[in-house]
Amino acid sequence: MNFQLSEEHLAVQAAAREFAQKELKPGVIERDSKMEYPYEQIKRMGELGFLGMMVSPEYGGGGMDSLSYVLAMEEISKVDNSCSVIMSVNNSLICWGLETFGSDAQKAKYLPKLASGEWIGSFCLSEPEAGSDATSQRTTAVDMGDYYLLNGTKNWITNGGTSKLHLVMAQTNPELGSRGINCLIVETSSEGVAIGAKEDKLGIRSSDTHTIMYTDVKVPKENRIGEDGFGFKFAMKTLSGGRIGIAAQALGIAGGSYELALAYSKERTTFGKPIHQHQAIAFKLADMAMEIEAAKLMVYRAAWLKDQHMDYVAASAMAKLYASEVAMRHSVEAVQIHGGYGFVKEYHVERLMRDAKITQIYEGTSEVQRIVISREVTTGKPYLP
Repeated sequence: MNFQLSEEHLAVQAAAREFAQKELKPGVIERDSKMEYPYEQIKRMGELGFLGMMVSPEYGGGGMDSLSYVLAMEEISKVDNSCSVIMSVNNSLICWGLETFGSDAQKAKYLPKLASGEWIGSFCLSEPEAGSDATSQRTTAVDMGDYYLLNGTKNWITNGGTSKLHLVMAQTNPELGSRGINCLIVETSSEGVAIGAKEDKLGIRSSDTHTIMYTDVKVPKENRIGEDGFGFKFAMKTLSGGRIGIAAQALGIAGGSYELALAYSKERTTFGKPIHQHQAIAFKLADMAMEIEAAKLMVYRAAWLKDQHMDYVAASAMAKLYASEVAMRHSVEAVQIHGGYGFVKEYHVERLMRDAKITQIYEGTSEVQRIVISREVTTGKPYLP
C-alpha cells in the first residue's frame, strides 16, 4: 500500500492551507461572534475552485478526486468550519448528487452555476418530526400531470438563507413507503418558497441554518431527479458520500486543535520549562497525535474507496463516526492544555470545540452511524475489499 500523497494532492493540500490561514483566519472570530455569513470568503472559494472540486470540467468544475476534496476540507476545517460546511454541502450533496444522478439537461443547467459558486445549494431532507429519517417524509409532492405540487417544512437546512437551489425529498406515493419518495430540484425564487429565521447555533455560527416552508410550490416534472420513486435511494447514496466530507471536517477540527495546542505547549512555561515537557501535557499530545493519525487513515481510505468505485458505505460511516469523536475529544483537550486562555475567543480553540459537536450530529448522528455500520457488517458483506 502506498501512503504517499501524489504531487497533485500535495498541491491541493498546500493551496487549501494557504487560503485558510491567509484569507479565512483573519476575521473568523468576529464572523463567528456576530453570526455573519462569509460572503466574500465563499466568493473566493468559488473563484479558487473549492465549491465544485469533483465536478467534471465539462460543467466548469475541477474534475478532482474525492481524496483531493478531503484534503482541502481538512485544511479549511482547521480554521473555519462555517466555510467548510458550506463547501461540504455544495460539493458532496448538491454537485455530486446532481452530476451522478441528474439528467443531462439538469447538469447543463445547474452545475456550472454551482461549481463556480455563483449559486450555492441546499440539501433538504430533515423535517421537524422525522429528523433525517428519509423513510418518514411528511413533505408531499402531489403529481399534477406535468408538475408536482410541493407542500411541507424542512428544518436544519444549511445554506438555507443564501442558496438558490434546493434538493427536496418529498413523498409522492405514501402507499409505497420509501419507494414513493422523490427528489425535486426547487429554485428558491419559485412562488411559495419561504425562508424561516436564521438559527442561533452553538457552533458553525456564520453558516446559515434555516427552516424552509413550501406552500403549493409548482415544480416542473423535468426537475425530478431519476425515475419516479428514486428519492430515497438518492438520499441514501448521496449521504454516504456526504459522510466522507463531514469526516474530513471533523479531522480538520481535530488537527487544528492539535496544532494550536502543540504550539501553545512550546510557548507556555511553568516551573521553569515549557509545558510540553511535563508528562501530563506530553501524554495528552501523544494521544492526540495517535488518534488523529488513525482518523486520518480511515477518512483517506473512505475517499479512496469512493474513487475506486468500490463499496464505501461502511467505511464512510466508520470514518465519520470515529473522526467526529476524535474531534470532540481532542478539541476539549486543546482547551484544557491552554488552561484559562483556552476559554477565551482569541486563542481559537474554544470555537473549534463548539464546532466539533455538530460533526457528531449532522449527516446522521453517531447513533445513526452505528446503525449503518452494524447493518453493513451483519449482512454478510465483506468490509475489506
